[in-house]
Amino acid sequence: MNEPGQVVSPNGRLIDPDATSDERSFSLLLHLSLLGHIIAPYFAIAIPIVMYMVKKGQSPFIDDHAKESINFQLTLLIYSILLPVLAVLIGAITCGVGLVLIIPALFGPYILGLIGMIMATMAANRGEFFRYPMSFRFLS
Repeated sequence: MNEPGQVVSPNGRLIDPDATSDERSFSLLLHLSLLGHIIAPYFAIAIPIVMYMVKKGQSPFIDDHAKESINFQLTLLIYSILLPVLAVLIGAITCGVGLVLIIPALFGPYILGLIGMIMATMAANRGEFFRYPMSFRFLS
């Protein structure tokens, strides 16, 4: 349940009524920084970290979206490393039968990332706070 005075969108997310257009645009770019993994996988995590350090403390809206973006990108990095390793181990244990898990293990984090990025970008553009699904909370 939300506290008195909080503004909630029709889809149930909290809205920051004080978020300016510039703050919403910067937050949108924070989430779109996930596309940097196409060019520099495993190193693109630095993009939202640098963006966060530049704007840290200037806006609670940007701070929240920056932390969420960093958490999600770190989570996807962990998934993209661990899931294929687990799939190979399961394949070895099951004498090759479990190797069918390789394809979902390789592409699952990218699909989750794409869907999550689109949802977060749209929420940031509307001035809403957003929480990625299946994301570890390294920064709070």
